Amino acid sequence: MAVTTSSRDAVDDLIEAVRKAGAAERTLRAKALAYRLRRVAHQLELEMRRELAGHGVELWELEVLAALKRAPERRLTAGQLMTAVALTSGSVTHRITRLQDRGWVRRDPDPADGRSVLVSLTEAGWQRAVEVFDVKTKVEEEIGDVLDDDAVDVLNDALRRISHHLNARSS
Repeated sequence: MAVTTSSRDAVDDLIEAVRKAGAAERTLRAKALAYRLRRVAHQLELEMRRELAGHGVELWELEVLAALKRAPERRLTAGQLMTAVALTSGSVTHRITRLQDRGWVRRDPDPADGRSVLVSLTEAGWQRAVEVFDVKTKVEEEIGDVLDDDAVDVLNDALRRISHHLNARSS
């Protein structure tokens, strides 16, 4: 797990301390991967939030708008939306209310199930989503540009396998 001096980061320093404490190489590799995944995810979220804030949109708002934009007829039940954006029912209800207040979504009774509500993307919500999707895409492309295409493919495959493993554990 040799690292050149010019490419060292804070995780390398942390791993070096763990190495000095006697951790096995397998443990060191796993810890380095886990720390970097968390740090990169955090850095990416901060960057997306920063870019979107300049356009008056929060990341969670864009994620909800995107889920509705992809949905058939641009609508989902509150439960489907909860699953699509990985939120609790209380959180999704609060967020739907905030988006409804902005005029970006509306709630309608589900004709197929009177206990359920359909959340629909309004025209204003569609327009706002389209306006700011490019901001998010630009940040994502900048990340992809750091690596060559083959490295992006390998990394995507590796992260997909990790995601499947973690999803299987939580099922």
